[in-house]
Amino acid sequence: MDRGLKTFMWITDAGFLLYWAVVFFDVIPKEYQYQDYRNELLVAWNVSFLPLDLFISITGFASMYFFYKRRPLAVPLCIISLTLTFCSGLQAIAFWSIRGDYDLTWWVPNLLLMVYPLVYLPKLMRKGYADL
Repeated sequence: MDRGLKTFMWITDAGFLLYWAVVFFDVIPKEYQYQDYRNELLVAWNVSFLPLDLFISITGFASMYFFYKRRPLAVPLCIISLTLTFCSGLQAIAFWSIRGDYDLTWWVPNLLLMVYPLVYLPKLMRKGYADL
């Protein structure tokens, strides 16, 4: 597996798990977790990403495991993980754009979630397992 891809995936997948642990265990005060933390609709919107983010982490970690084991299942799992990672970032950016909220603390990580999969997905789809 490409070292850069592996690094991005580890950071992303572990980052999602860490983020949700912080949210659910109230590691930091809610007012620092996200804006409008008292707005029930916004809280529900944020939590609605939990299944997607967990699925991204599961498929990402499984993909890295199967790359390590040199199993062909690694490529489809990686493609799924990267595609969903892009979608997660896109949904967040679309939401904040509609709201007219341009807070860089939300935009930068979500733009990264959109951009890095676009670098690696074409390679995966073109070359497949052999060159990773």
